[in-house]
Amino acid sequence: MRHQVIIVGGSFAGLSAALQLARARRRILVVDSGQPRNRFARLSHGLFGQDGKPPSEILANARAQLLTYPTVRFAEALATNAGRTDHGFTVELDGGETHDASRLILATGITDDLSALPGLEERWGTSVLHCFYCHGYEVAGRRLGILATSERSLDAAMLLPDWSEHTTLFTNGKLTLNADQRTALAKRGVVVETEPVDVLFGTPPNLSALRLRNGRVVAMDAIFTTPRTRMASPLAEQLGCQFEDGPSGPFIRTEGDKQTTIQGVYAAGDAARAGHNASWAAGDGVTAGISAHQSLTLAQPACR
Repeated sequence: MRHQVIIVGGSFAGLSAALQLARARRRILVVDSGQPRNRFARLSHGLFGQDGKPPSEILANARAQLLTYPTVRFAEALATNAGRTDHGFTVELDGGETHDASRLILATGITDDLSALPGLEERWGTSVLHCFYCHGYEVAGRRLGILATSERSLDAAMLLPDWSEHTTLFTNGKLTLNADQRTALAKRGVVVETEPVDVLFGTPPNLSALRLRNGRVVAMDAIFTTPRTRMASPLAEQLGCQFEDGPSGPFIRTEGDKQTTIQGVYAAGDAARAGHNASWAAGDGVTAGISAHQSLTLAQPACR
């Protein structure tokens, strides 16, 4: 079946884009495999009007609202292939179905490549966290740490005392500090541990301590870390979209209207920005949806 816009990804960015297009009475298909990046988090924070609600509840409510619009369809499937045609684009699903559209919006998200550090994966999203603004308030005042993954971890260590005066930076062989940096951290009350971390302790998903390689145990309630990320979907690469290098991994290059380097293909959410946050994802989805809609009337065809 041919649609005017296919949106791949049904989380904050994809559903926000879909809502704009639905209200413009455009025929759209939302393809979603049900594996949002934030599925490991019990609650979502920092999203206007939705603070403290489970992400699954927010998405279910948004989806129910979208289904009241007669031009919206959902496909619970994984989009495995995408390509260009003479009239737009085609998307193939893992069940073998193929759908065509004049425009595509990629809200495909990213995947976190978690460290093999024992005890980290089973605590991801609960006591091993990636974002102060998403989770910092809930652990404020407790024993918090930064598990360094790159030189950028210094900035995180400088910020974390805003949430707790009990802050430790674990350089973990990823960060080398000079005298001025150590002085700045000390002024912020940050303790520096240079001995590598060997294992995380506590009853998962909770954290109680970290054991260092020299055998010493450091009591800890939560740690923040920034894992490397990669595209959760191959579609952008299949279509020939260009990428940029972000602080944690590549992301799809877009213009201000969220169009990628391929005309007619838009991208929004974590896959298309360096910073990751539910509010940013939703906002970018709005921009992508409006831009895709306007391009159907005001711009040249996606493929010439």
